[in-house]
Amino acid sequence: MEVLIVLIPFTLLGIGVIFVAFSGGPGRARELYLTRGGRGFRLAMIGLYVVLGVGVPAAVIASRGEAEGGVGTLRTSSLNAADERGKELFRETCASCHSLRAVNARGVTGPNLDQIGEVTRQRVLNAIRIGGTGQKRMPSGLLRGADAQDVAGYVSKVAGRGQ
Repeated sequence: MEVLIVLIPFTLLGIGVIFVAFSGGPGRARELYLTRGGRGFRLAMIGLYVVLGVGVPAAVIASRGEAEGGVGTLRTSSLNAADERGKELFRETCASCHSLRAVNARGVTGPNLDQIGEVTRQRVLNAIRIGGTGQKRMPSGLLRGADAQDVAGYVSKVAGRGQ
């Protein structure tokens, strides 16, 4: 609904500008408006209104039908409740450091999870439990119990597949 509140005034303003521009200026536009213009002009205005006022917003709204953060062939609809929870926890806890295409995460300090080879559930659980290896940037135990299990399940399903 918010989209329509913004689109309607701009669409009407655009139609007004087009009317003035195609009619030969403000004076000619006023004359056409008062005399109702020719048949071709009215049909052109209706066509412009349909294309710009209905078609463009419909295309924008339709393109927003993909799941938020979903890319590639693995969409949110193929995830179970635990995976959905893991996805949200990953966004909250991990996305600022790790890159993962499936959630459009572009972290800079942790490894890119799409490029580190085989990402298994156990490997993710170990990383969460132990923390970062090497430079020790990731603290150990960021997530525990079911939270850690959900994130590990989600990451092991989507890492390297969200192209």
